[in-house]
Formats: sequence, structure tokens, C-alpha cells
Amino acid sequence: MRSAFDFSPLYRSTVGFDRLFDLLDQSSQIDSMANWPPYNIEKAGEDQYVITMAIAGFSTDEIEITQKENQLVVTGQKKGSEEGKQYLHRGIATRAFKQTFNLADHVKVTGASLENGLLTIDLKREVPEALKPRRIEIATSVKSQPQQIEHSKAA
Repeated sequence: MRSAFDFSPLYRSTVGFDRLFDLLDQSSQIDSMANWPPYNIEKAGEDQYVITMAIAGFSTDEIEITQKENQLVVTGQKKGSEEGKQYLHRGIATRAFKQTFNLADHVKVTGASLENGLLTIDLKREVPEALKPRRIEIATSVKSQPQQIEHSKAA
């Protein structure tokens, strides 16, 4: 399914915005697995973010978190055998999942923890010093003191 917007005219007149247009295209596509597992994205500070995912029933060795360039991928694969168990009702979903988050430039994962069925991933934007805005001082030329011109008296 394509979005209602056609970005092709913009491709002709812009350079380097391919990733932005791809993100807009991806956001319009509906994926049934995108709703699983449920998650929150929170802004915890000026340059800090927290992703919290509800993954009840998964242990730390069944979850993999990887960051490659500007993409964070969280996958879960339940280990162990379910053979021999007979469920009368199965409401706790333990199906495998893969959730992908597109990160802005210079956003890095600083930590992750699993507690009470909630996976918490801490992120921080760390802009390199070379890319931070800096103030440029304006040089002034050295001017000499204004000279006073004496008028000579007419004789």
C-alpha cells in the first residue's frame, strides 16, 4: 500500500533526503506485527529517550537488541519446548517478535534492562563536538585615535 503522497517530484530536486522519504513511505504501510509487543517511547530529558516494551514471559537470553547505523532492532524468540503442555486458555502471548525503530542521527543505546516483564532501553543523543553549533567571534580592525585638526588663525 502506497501513501497518499507522491514524493517523486521531490526526488528530482533534492539530494540526500532519500532516507526521509523512505521513512515517510514506511510509516504509511500497515503491518499487523507492528502492534506486537506493545511499547512506549518516552522523552526523558533534552537528549534522552526511553523505549519500554511489554514482553511478559521472555527472559534476557531470549531477547536480542542490536543497533546498526540508525536502526535499532529488538527481537524475541522463545526458547524451550512447549510439548506436553495442554492449555485450556492461552492469554499470555509468547510468539516471536521483531520490532524495528528508526533512530535519528547520533542517537545511541546507553543501556537496557528487563524487570517485571518490561524491557527498558535507554537512548541518548550524543552530537560530536565538531557538529555542535559554535559561536564565531567577529574580528575588529584596530583603529587609530581620531586626530584633531587644528585650524590656523588667519593673519
